[in-house]
Amino acid sequence: MTIKKTTLLAAALLGLAMGHASAQSAQSAQSAQPAQQLERIEPANWWVGMKNQRLQLMLHGQGIAELKARLRPYAGVRMLGSQRSDSPNYLFLDLEIQPGARPGSLQLELQRAGKTVLSPAYPLWARAPGSARRQGFGPRDAIYLVVPDRFANGEPRNDQLDALGDRLDRGNPSARHGGDLAGLAQHLDYIAAMGFTQVWPTPLLENKQPELSYHGYSPTDLYKIDPRFGSNEDYRQLVARAKALGLGFIQDIVPNHIGSGHWWMQDPPSRDWVNPGQPYLETNHRHSTVQDPYAAASDRQRFQDGWFVPSMPDLNQRQPLLATYLVQNAVWWIEYAGLSGLRVDTYPYSDKAFLARWSAAIMAEYPGLTMLGEEMSDNPLMVAHWLKGRRNADGYVSAMPSMMDFPLHGRLRDALTEPEGHGYGVGLGKLYEAMMNDALYPEPARMVLFEGNHDTNRIFSALGEDEALMRMAATVIATTRRTPQFFYGTELLMKSPLERDDGVVRSDFAGGWAGDASNGFSGAGLAPAQREFQAWLRRLLNWRKTASAVHGGSLVHYNPLDGVYVYFRADARQRVMVVLNKNKTETPLALARFAESLAGRTHAVDVISGQRHELGSSLNLPPRSSLVLELQ
Repeated sequence: MTIKKTTLLAAALLGLAMGHASAQSAQSAQSAQPAQQLERIEPANWWVGMKNQRLQLMLHGQGIAELKARLRPYAGVRMLGSQRSDSPNYLFLDLEIQPGARPGSLQLELQRAGKTVLSPAYPLWARAPGSARRQGFGPRDAIYLVVPDRFANGEPRNDQLDALGDRLDRGNPSARHGGDLAGLAQHLDYIAAMGFTQVWPTPLLENKQPELSYHGYSPTDLYKIDPRFGSNEDYRQLVARAKALGLGFIQDIVPNHIGSGHWWMQDPPSRDWVNPGQPYLETNHRHSTVQDPYAAASDRQRFQDGWFVPSMPDLNQRQPLLATYLVQNAVWWIEYAGLSGLRVDTYPYSDKAFLARWSAAIMAEYPGLTMLGEEMSDNPLMVAHWLKGRRNADGYVSAMPSMMDFPLHGRLRDALTEPEGHGYGVGLGKLYEAMMNDALYPEPARMVLFEGNHDTNRIFSALGEDEALMRMAATVIATTRRTPQFFYGTELLMKSPLERDDGVVRSDFAGGWAGDASNGFSGAGLAPAQREFQAWLRRLLNWRKTASAVHGGSLVHYNPLDGVYVYFRADARQRVMVVLNKNKTETPLALARFAESLAGRTHAVDVISGQRHELGSSLNLPPRSSLVLELQ
């Protein structure tokens, strides 16, 4: 609940006008203690029927810590106590909401000397049916990652809000461009028609920063959607509309840091709420220090406690009140918006013990949910360390179901761009060898494999703008033992510099703004190659929706020979053969070698073209081709 100071001032002036400004009243006012102001209660509401019966409320307002809190009687709810921190402007209340509690409104009383001076209501809501049993995303799904500011502008009236800073300038790759929730809502049908089943937007929370606010990774209010995107209610309606189209929503969250414009930075709840920023100490970005048994303690501390950049203060998750706040914040968004999962930014930068507690608490509340962590490393051991079910040498136990597969992402790109040769692990051999790392992952199929994202260059540029290699990359991502993710615009063959240039990588999606010369949603003005690849990927992903062998079947792959890599996916219902041919000429593929996987099948159907192939002694492969064949 927020009460603006301007509102309080107006009320005071109104009281004076009504005759309460007598000399006697003025004299009493001078001797009275300053009136408390309650500016925030976070979270703003909670739910009955949660597995965790404990709830911590953070009250913020001038001098609020001076007051004593009590709860008016409410069946099934009791106050366990209150806590104060270093700042006089915060009061933390601990409540217990028992299983028999009913939805309604709690009445808090904040007292001085036995007299109630503030009496805020606190809402308890009913949970959506089946909320605790919600299912997350996995290998049956295909994820579409969007940068909302760069996807589509559906409501131009919210483009420029002076109070939030960071001017609108579509000509500047680093400025805001105006994309919003309304634009995303208008094109959910396009995303669904492409064959995607999950939408992952980069962070949507308020970023009140003077610059570089468009990407959302500098949050300044952890309970508020940025008004330039829309409102909290707009977000909830967007998720509901997506669900009606068969699309789940994955929220991108940042427990590691906040933006320098966060209101906490003007009045931190405690001296240890944020890791020291003066003198400024930036993280060394040495991810390995968290797991390296030989790492110096000082290097490990600098990695986890240093700031990501000067505009991103590093949160101290060892602070107990803050740790509880961050757990509750994640749960609140899952419950409020109806999410199917969370993507967790800069995962290893947070305190390691906190991450174990945080992940376990969320998964205990939602056992079927999926959380996806970002460990931006090409070392599979470092990625595997964070996974649920992984037996780590240091005894660390995590509850994270999934991580982004940066190691395989890198090897896939290398395998396609490196010339084929006779050496061990060359070209497609790199991909073959990389698959062995699945032995490190408790559930390899839940790992998310991606062709690119907001922190990588565009894959079409990385592959030398080679359309054949693009098809090979997309084929592997869609058919290997992973959960696939594609970056918005990949289907339009979007380009970028090879060196990192975030603003250009996150360029506007064609057709998302009135007056755009081309339109990726309708196809108008697209180049022939763009239309062809978009249609090809649409066909592949929509076939994938019903491909049970790809969702959960076994994988058997064969050592790449002479520029050709072959693997099979199979379950009791379906058998699929995938063939990548990097050769520039038509290549005969002898089939005797694959007899154990062909298992007596006599012909196959190309899932893209519908062409029937007889499975005799050999199969003629078109030059530089990727084939996905259903065996009959």
